[in-house]
Order: sequence, then C-alpha cells, then structure tokens
Amino acid sequence: MIISKTPFRISFFGGGTDYPAWFEHHGGKVLSTAIDKFCYINCRYLPPFFKHKYRIAYSAVETVQSVKDIQHPAVRAVLEYMKSEKGLEIHHDGDLPARSGLGSSSSFTVGLLNTLHAMKGEYRSSEQLAKEAIHIEQDVLHEHVGSQDQIAAAYGGMNKIEFYPDGNFDVEPIIVDPHRLEMLQSHLMFFFTGVSRFSSDIAKSKIENIKDCTTNLHLIGKMVDEGLSILGSTSTPLTEFGQLLHEAWQLKRKLSNKVSSSHIDEVYGAACSAGAIGGKITGAGGGGFILFFVPPEKQENVRERLSKLTYVPIRFEQSGSRIVLYQPNGLK
Repeated sequence: MIISKTPFRISFFGGGTDYPAWFEHHGGKVLSTAIDKFCYINCRYLPPFFKHKYRIAYSAVETVQSVKDIQHPAVRAVLEYMKSEKGLEIHHDGDLPARSGLGSSSSFTVGLLNTLHAMKGEYRSSEQLAKEAIHIEQDVLHEHVGSQDQIAAAYGGMNKIEFYPDGNFDVEPIIVDPHRLEMLQSHLMFFFTGVSRFSSDIAKSKIENIKDCTTNLHLIGKMVDEGLSILGSTSTPLTEFGQLLHEAWQLKRKLSNKVSSSHIDEVYGAACSAGAIGGKITGAGGGGFILFFVPPEKQENVRERLSKLTYVPIRFEQSGSRIVLYQPNGLK
C-alpha cells in the first residue's frame, strides 16, 4: 500500500498569466503558497479475487474491469498514461471540498502520479510530477486550466513561479524574514462561500477574453514583484500587501463576468466594511474559498459579519507532494 499527501494552494498575485494562451506570447508569473490542507491518495494492488479489476473511491465509488470504463477523467487519463495493467484500488480523501479554487484537481493528479510511480518503484522529482500533471490536464484531458496549480502542488512552499513562451517554467522559493512571514499569516482569513464550481468553465471564459484583457493581465503580472517587494521590506507597512490584494481582485473581476457574482460581491463588501483591507476569491473565481487580509484586531468583527460562512484557519506549508506510507509488498 502506498499513500501520498499533496498540498492545496492559494495564489496571491499573477493568476491568469499562467494560462498557455497568455504566457506563450507574453510570459507569465505568479506568487503562490501551499497551505496545510491536503489531498490524500491511497493505492494498492487489488488481489484477483474480485469480479472487478479496478476500484476507485472518491465522492463516488467505481468498480470496473477496464481502465477505459473509468468515469473519473483524471484517474482514467493517469492510468492510461502509466500504462496500468494490474488491478488497482485507489481511494481519495481531501481536507477541503473539491471545486473550491484551491487547485484541488491538480493536487489530485499530482498525488495520483506520485503514488503510482512509487508503486512501480520509480522516483519522480517535483519538476517531473508538475510537468506530467500539466501534460495530463492540458494535453490529454484538454481542460481549460493554467499551469500554476500543478507546480504548487508538486513543489510546496511559497514561490514565485515564472512561465516562459517555450513552455518551460522556473520556481523561485521566496525568502522572507520569519517574523514578517508570521505577520502575513496572522493577517489572513479564509472562508468557504458555500459555492462549488468547475473552474475550467470559468477559465474557458477568461481565455476567450484574453485579447480584450491584455492591459489588465500585464498589470496582474506586475503585481507579483510588487507583492514580493512589500514582503521583503522591513519598512513598508504590511497593510500595503492587503491593499495590493484588493487592487488585484478588482482587475481579476474584469477578466470575465463569471469571476464574481452578486453573492461574492456581497460577501466581499461585508468583510471590508468590518475591517478587511483586501482579499480575493481563490482560483479561477465564481465561488469556492475567499481570502481576506485583515488586521488581527479586526478579525473578530469580520468573523461575526461572515458568520454564515465556514471559517477555515490555514497555515503555510513547505512540503510538496510526498509519499507518507510506502509498503510496496502487495500483490506483484
């Protein structure tokens, strides 16, 4: 039995510039961090005593004889990519709900690849896992997704990720004074809006609008270095990071009319009136989780104002996808 543990992520700045339709012409960059909420993939070879050859348990349970009959698109694509021939049982658990803007789909793909490679006795680096997951999601499944989620899940940590027109990327770990980093964490509040959505639908809308959003996407990309400058300064008030989040959210809302909604706008306005300086919907938008930058002395006010939403404390996570249980002595 093999179990992988892969983090979810939040993106602060640069989201939208990680779509190939953009960075293949202009380059792109994002500032993101892994968080202490995870996707777990439990996998074992299935003994030949069952009527089925594959059993996949997630929000549904599938029992099938052939990989091509698997309904879960990522599982089917990964098993085909790995040329799976032996019977398998795959079980998925997540700390937070799917379709919530935390890169959960990519964490699943990265974690499943990591687990299946480990079952074969193969090591894959963070770079290899990220590239394989990007290939599966963009080239095999033809999903309308960017390239940052797979990288964040595979590498972990807080990083500046730069995308180049030739398809390559560079991951630069962010070095921040520990006290400054702790201050940032203490200013962040995380709420579930109660709305789950398929991010690829919203991403498709953004991609279709790229030609009309060139100015905004250039500004969104520049905010990555502005955010890093604020974090790296010992004299700049950290509240400027929150103000920059607010500016980024205003630009992000203009990328597609599907990014926000009347419900999200109402939540955002309520939080700001209670003391939040800035914030954003995580991921493509449309629902899922919403992140706020709030001075600690105002956080109780915000929590009370948003009492109908689920508040989820988070911490930054340094580790990327990793194997946490390795017992490969199952059926050969």
